[in-house]
Amino acid sequence: MSLPTLLSQHIVRRPQRIALLQHIVEQGSITRAAKSAGLSYKAAWDAIDELNNLAQKPLVERVVGGKGGGGARLSSEGERVLRLYQKLQALQAQVLEAAEDASDLDLLGRLMLRTSARNQLHGTVAAIQPQGRNDLIRLELAEGIALEAQITHDSTVHLELQVGTEVMALIKAGWLELLGADQPATPGHNVLRGTIEAILDAEDGPSEVRISLPNGQTLCALAEPLHLRNQQLAVGSAVQVQCAPSNVLIGTPL
Repeated sequence: MSLPTLLSQHIVRRPQRIALLQHIVEQGSITRAAKSAGLSYKAAWDAIDELNNLAQKPLVERVVGGKGGGGARLSSEGERVLRLYQKLQALQAQVLEAAEDASDLDLLGRLMLRTSARNQLHGTVAAIQPQGRNDLIRLELAEGIALEAQITHDSTVHLELQVGTEVMALIKAGWLELLGADQPATPGHNVLRGTIEAILDAEDGPSEVRISLPNGQTLCALAEPLHLRNQQLAVGSAVQVQCAPSNVLIGTPL
């Protein structure tokens, strides 16, 4: 099974984060791997979450009770991606030698997608339902989890979407709403169920909440501490994450 195109592009565009896989193998802990890679502990986990979300299967598996602030190891898929990255390093040297002008590489850099959206989830188009001038795009994430996006029909045509197309679903952290496991969700909204694995409080503003989904992907949401208390949400709590289909953006490879 070949790697998704989106993950392959990420390897080329964000080599420091892919290289973190090698540091995890060498150092045996997230804390030491982050230091070795020149990342903060938080940035290292952000990178791991992003890589796991983009892959069809998690690349890094968490190990409870690891040394140095949290353990992790590569899955078999992670080991495969690492081998690919090492091959790409050798190919990169050849590409740099072959470039006729430095501006060639600058042009390629501008053409690659970068986004501020915290949640980037790899998925496949499972269905396209026309709704007037809009289309409701049903996406299938890893392990069969469904997510819907509402985009204009023009966007569907422009992105050349059809059943089976691999895409990246983009959702800003502020667009996600957290609800208790038994709270009624808003009709027509996406509802994903997961478990709160971390809450990072801010001195002024909403807390950053990390939610682990059953398929190994991770969502990042922003929530006011008062809202979390009212919904009785804490680390380890079951939680519903909802968002409107219109707040799910879709990206495809160029």
